[in-house]
Amino acid sequence: MLSLEDVYALQQLVARFANSFDLKDWVRLERCLAPELHTDYSDLRGTPPERMSSSRFVELRRSALQELQTHHLAGHVEIEGSGSVGTVKASMAIYRRNALGEVLNTHCLYIFGVARTDGAWTINSIVQKVFINHGQTAIHKGIEK
Repeated sequence: MLSLEDVYALQQLVARFANSFDLKDWVRLERCLAPELHTDYSDLRGTPPERMSSSRFVELRRSALQELQTHHLAGHVEIEGSGSVGTVKASMAIYRRNALGEVLNTHCLYIFGVARTDGAWTINSIVQKVFINHGQTAIHKGIEK
């Protein structure tokens, strides 16, 4: 079992992760991540799962989302784990809008693999399961056409 302090720290980690996108705080986003991570955004992007550095992950998100207004709302957080590893599942609604007012909204479940190293929790795996996508996918530079 994880301690209540660990549960709180992991809830805060998910909040920082989500808020970093909306604030366009790419340094803060990278601090949420392990140096290398597994990603699977195949439901949204149509790309296969892959391993990448945290800096590459952040650069891909920055280049795809910098010009969009976004709002990531997380809820229904489930946390499981023991010791220094765990899994966090968080339902998320992601709202995106470009300068022309076109939108792309995604309702999904994030499954984060997390690990505590040197006393700090970081995300080492991200899987996004899309339930609903609504709007213009063309506004998101990270989605294959």
